[in-house]
Amino acid sequence: MRHDDLLAFTAAVFADRGLAPDRAREAARALCHGDLAGMRSHGLANLTRLYLPLFDDGRVDPNARPRTLRDRGAALLMDADRALGLWAAGAAMDTAIERAAVYGIGVVAVRGATHLGCAGHHALRAVDQGMVGLVASNCGGQRIARPPGGAVAMLGTNPLSVAAPAGAHPPFLLDMSTTAAPTGRVRQAAREGSVLPEGLLCDDAGAPVTDPAAFDAGRAHLMWLGGEAGQYKGFGLGLMVEVLAALVPGAGMGPSTDALSGDGGPSGRDDDIGFLVAAVDPGALRDGAAADAEGLFGALLACPAVDPSAPVRYPGWHEHERTRECLRSGVPLDADLYEELVGVATRAGLAVPEPLEER
Repeated sequence: MRHDDLLAFTAAVFADRGLAPDRAREAARALCHGDLAGMRSHGLANLTRLYLPLFDDGRVDPNARPRTLRDRGAALLMDADRALGLWAAGAAMDTAIERAAVYGIGVVAVRGATHLGCAGHHALRAVDQGMVGLVASNCGGQRIARPPGGAVAMLGTNPLSVAAPAGAHPPFLLDMSTTAAPTGRVRQAAREGSVLPEGLLCDDAGAPVTDPAAFDAGRAHLMWLGGEAGQYKGFGLGLMVEVLAALVPGAGMGPSTDALSGDGGPSGRDDDIGFLVAAVDPGALRDGAAADAEGLFGALLACPAVDPSAPVRYPGWHEHERTRECLRSGVPLDADLYEELVGVATRAGLAVPEPLEER
């Protein structure tokens, strides 16, 4: 499907739920980024599974009025007032960019938010202004992953993203959960009937689980980045995100005594999500940073490959190239997802975009 058509449709769906047109458009851009860049588990598959239920349950306020609680010039504390995170995270990054243009760095800590989608989409906004962008988000009060050696889920997947300009090369973009996989990837695999590689899920005894359906069935839980040998690295990164995204702004936190009274499995809800966004302007600190960035990433691309058919690439390169291709030839959607969108359109009285092959 044409990206512009998909974007217009998604914006219309959000506007139908009460979002102002400008917010609806930005929220649609954030959501469609997943399909555009190849992260389908964080794209339109979540429209009916995650975002529309937030409206249905009253957990997001389409007329939210985020407010600044503290302003220290280069750093701000904001309450999102239950605004849709798909829009609010981008707005926070725009504020961080404005402050970075003045101070060299801008930091916005946010509480009272909802799910923001692909963290990388928001980090890339800084790259558009020649800056480095950082986004860290916790999962509010939702607990999914267990501490190493623990028998109770205490933390969310706690995504982290850093984006940076690379001169004439595709931007650097690291966009990751601090668990070995995000829940969206696991559930996408379950919908497709796929088998997961070992190292993403394990059972209570620590044995690997490759059936993605076992996660929601309560027979498996997420592992941390680094696998069994390096799990404290992923766990440490997850805690780092919790500190930056929840402790700093005062948002809902995963680790809580509330978790100790459950059965050890996932608990809590992803309400009162916190995130921290930052923009850094290297050019405010020294001359030549932009040229050095092009040299840095150019040198990586020039690295000889062990297999010439698999050249060296860095995080963000493949996503950039896929985005260019999708903008040129259309965004691929699974037939089942397209039928879901048809259902959404029918219920809202909207026209669903036509697949390119039917034009």
